Amino acid sequence: MSAGDWKDLYQAALSGDLALVSHHIREGVDPNYQHPEIMCTPLVASVLEGHLAVAHHLLDHGADPHLVSDFHGLTPLDAARRCGHAELVQRLQSMGARTVRRPFWWRWLPV
Repeated sequence: MSAGDWKDLYQAALSGDLALVSHHIREGVDPNYQHPEIMCTPLVASVLEGHLAVAHHLLDHGADPHLVSDFHGLTPLDAARRCGHAELVQRLQSMGARTVRRPFWWRWLPV
């Protein structure tokens, strides 16, 4: 896997381009990698942007429902709750996802 391929996967997740996300997953790009410049998972990025079809596809193809996105300090479950995506919250909970405990000052950080 090259970081460039991952960056393209990340951008596709961020913009909601399901076909391109699917292409990169088929090509073996790791959906759980967090590039040191971006520090966010494609799954959390897609959830925060409201691209739920992309989020479900990533979960279907190996995205870790427990992985904390370093930049936001959010798990996919945290992100889904914050954005009000009830169906995704249910799916993540059924996969065993939990909320991460963070310091009190996290609640003041913007998404």
